[in-house]
Amino acid sequence: MMKKVIIVILGLLLALSLAGAGLAADPTAKEQTDCPVMVGKINKSLYADYQGQRVYFCCPGCIEAFRKDPESYLKKMKEQGITPEKSPGGK
Repeated sequence: MMKKVIIVILGLLLALSLAGAGLAADPTAKEQTDCPVMVGKINKSLYADYQGQRVYFCCPGCIEAFRKDPESYLKKMKEQGITPEKSPGGK
């Protein structure tokens, strides 16, 4: 009896985690192709990681502008339907 209860609980936890993963993925999200600061084409070697998100830029000056007010740029990206990549390690 106890074994069945544990199996049911594990099954529910698995189902909930899979459902959560599906809810987190936004099928309408667009990949970042433009710099959020100057709207130029991004250079994937120029980026900043912020709260688990990686944001790409067109030039080093844009990284500094982003670091002064990251929330406003992330808000702008979100309004445009752009979802930043997750930063490696999620940090």
